Amino acid sequence: MYIPRDHQGAGRHDNPDLYGVLYVSESPVGALAELLARFRGIRELEPRHLRRFGRPLALAELSLPDDVLLVDLDDPRVLTRRRLRPSQVATRERAVTQRQAAALYALPAPPAGIRWWSTLESSWLDVTLFDRALPSVTLARVRALTLDDPDVRAASDFLGYR
Repeated sequence: MYIPRDHQGAGRHDNPDLYGVLYVSESPVGALAELLARFRGIRELEPRHLRRFGRPLALAELSLPDDVLLVDLDDPRVLTRRRLRPSQVATRERAVTQRQAAALYALPAPPAGIRWWSTLESSWLDVTLFDRALPSVTLARVRALTLDDPDVRAASDFLGYR
């Protein structure tokens, strides 16, 4: 696995001078909705929306061991302990969330990443994996994305691309 730090800096938890991150989702539909949300305003999803830089997109299923430490910002006790409010975690102000991520990265018991809710749909839980977690990550499977894929259709429907 490779994280291109030189292309990071604008993301929710990016701090490329400290670490690289991999953004993943616990939900295939959530991951695809995050990916396709950039096309808001289109009427219908087209094959070209499932390509980047001339290459077809795929959905990768990753696996982490159960004992990998994630800071769970969806847990009210964790928010209280860290003196964070949900509105601070969900803000689109990247300077705020990047500062939070840097502080979490530096905890004495170094976490592998941060678990938090999607700002598109709060029941979709996302994970920001710090690059130090990569040795623990295994690739379970990969599938090419098509317009007929049930998860692509569900994400498209959620975003109103039908």
